[in-house]
Amino acid sequence: MPFYLWFILSGLLLTIMALSGSLLKRVPLSASLIYIGGGLLVGPLGLGLITLDPLSDFGAKFLERLSETVVVLSLFAAGLKMRLPLSDDLWRLPLRLALLSMTLTVGLVTLVGVYLLGLPLGAAVLLGAILAPTDPVLAGDVQIESTSDNDRLRFSLTGEAGFNDGTAFPFVMLGLGLLGLRELGEYGWRWLAVDVVWAILAGIAVGALLGALTGRFVIYLRRHHKEAVGLDDFLALGLVFLAYGLTLMIHAYAFLAAFAAGYALRAVERRFSTDEDADEEVVAVAEQAEAEDHAVDPDKAPAYMASAVLGFTEQFERIGTVAMVVLIGAALYFASPSWDALWFVALMFIIVRPLAVGLGLVGSSTNKAQRNLIAWFGIRGIGSLYYLMYAVNHGLPGDLATRLLSLTLITIAASALVHGTSVTPFMNWYQKRFG
Repeated sequence: MPFYLWFILSGLLLTIMALSGSLLKRVPLSASLIYIGGGLLVGPLGLGLITLDPLSDFGAKFLERLSETVVVLSLFAAGLKMRLPLSDDLWRLPLRLALLSMTLTVGLVTLVGVYLLGLPLGAAVLLGAILAPTDPVLAGDVQIESTSDNDRLRFSLTGEAGFNDGTAFPFVMLGLGLLGLRELGEYGWRWLAVDVVWAILAGIAVGALLGALTGRFVIYLRRHHKEAVGLDDFLALGLVFLAYGLTLMIHAYAFLAAFAAGYALRAVERRFSTDEDADEEVVAVAEQAEAEDHAVDPDKAPAYMASAVLGFTEQFERIGTVAMVVLIGAALYFASPSWDALWFVALMFIIVRPLAVGLGLVGSSTNKAQRNLIAWFGIRGIGSLYYLMYAVNHGLPGDLATRLLSLTLITIAASALVHGTSVTPFMNWYQKRFG
């Protein structure tokens, strides 16, 4: 495709999305669905302008890195949005979803994969790990809307997406190990010690430490020396890249590090902001234009730092999301529609997710409507594609890669369709009844 056509297509898509942003909030249609439609248009099923094979050497590596970058930015932003201290009981909900419900989902998909899809045990576990985590990128419409938003439904879905993109990784490693592509150790000791305990705890620790130290140092410089003002976009990217790179270096889970870094930075803002009207301060500062005055003001510097970093990260994330979801739409050409894929997707949405959420939230503080909506909005997206590409690049055999690619892409596309068209009416109903 001529280089100039990339600019024309990108410009048209971004302009259309910018002009239709307010409309999408009123109609049963999501941005992700439009992006996938755009991908179908420019892909092999349409104009044939993009023909990136996800299972080719270049395609798998490119998609892994791009999806990885977008998910990392989304997780960092998700952490920044969550202002409640960890001591608050509300945190129990996303933790139960990310640990209990996700583990149950992996187990249920594994059973389906082995006994109904005829997959080897390792491939079935891998499929469960790929599709168990909810997506932090495409689930933006059901996540918390501001730092003062403590609604149980939105807080649960935001926290779940933040945690489970890291907690799914041990099951990816387990699936690869059962396929003979990774060392598990005798009786699985290496998997448990390294891929579960070390990788999870170290990832959280690195992200939290970097987020806290960076936030405190920047606030100190701005409050006491009026330095380090401006370029909050560099601060955002610098913190994300540092957390991600250092975590990979010590073989821990960088997704958890990104989420922890964002949350730790927000915790520093909460710690150093004035106690009275702290939430209102954050919102007000985010909407003000006189940046330098707010950035060095002793009372407003913490709130301004967190708000500016969040604003840039969300903008950068949106651009990456457009590119990534368009490529997913184009890649649907390489998915092989089958009866297995159709009933499997229906099973995921109607039985597996609701059952796992229902069991994971037994005795929780949520009401029936909240539990039903949490069960419904198990949105799959870019995170699932990342895990699949990771497996492909670590030696997943071609026949299994082809089958898992079809199941994953069709599930993502179906999620964009059914969740994208239902999010507006369902969330409007919820807001009217419980808002």
